[in-house]
Amino acid sequence: MTDVTQLTDEYWMQFAYEQAAIAASKQEIPVGAVIVSQNRIIGAGHNAPISLNDPTAHAEVQALRQACTNLNNYRLPEDAVLYVTLEPCTMCVGALIHARVSKVVFGATEPKAGSLMSVRRLFETGYYNHVFEYEAGCMQEQCSQQLSNFFKKRREQKRLQKLQEKSLNDQNH
Repeated sequence: MTDVTQLTDEYWMQFAYEQAAIAASKQEIPVGAVIVSQNRIIGAGHNAPISLNDPTAHAEVQALRQACTNLNNYRLPEDAVLYVTLEPCTMCVGALIHARVSKVVFGATEPKAGSLMSVRRLFETGYYNHVFEYEAGCMQEQCSQQLSNFFKKRREQKRLQKLQEKSLNDQNH
């Protein structure tokens, strides 16, 4: 058994990373998240908007739903920390505010939709009644590589599919 005083951000991020791998295995963008309170995971999730036909089924929202169901409360405990492999988008930041997460630790930044420090620095507006701490870069290299590998594989699959379609068309003419 691991001594709970020794558990690090990297320790918890590894669980989020594993959730992201589950998403990738389902052809979903590999993003994973876990919520930790009192040195235990109270919620976990991975991206599932395609498989669930739900545009809100981001990893963070899936983890929030599980944690809140487990707690039988729509608010998280004061010590709740979300570990997620990719910087949250605007929708997810809003959900995390409403759930009252205390801190978010993320791996890779999201240059197109990141809403904490990349594109939309939402907390700089001063509009929110709850603001959480956040920290970037935990297992950044691994999280970024996981996403890059997924998109590289997806592009290759699309390229092969186009070649097969072209070949079929050429045979039919």
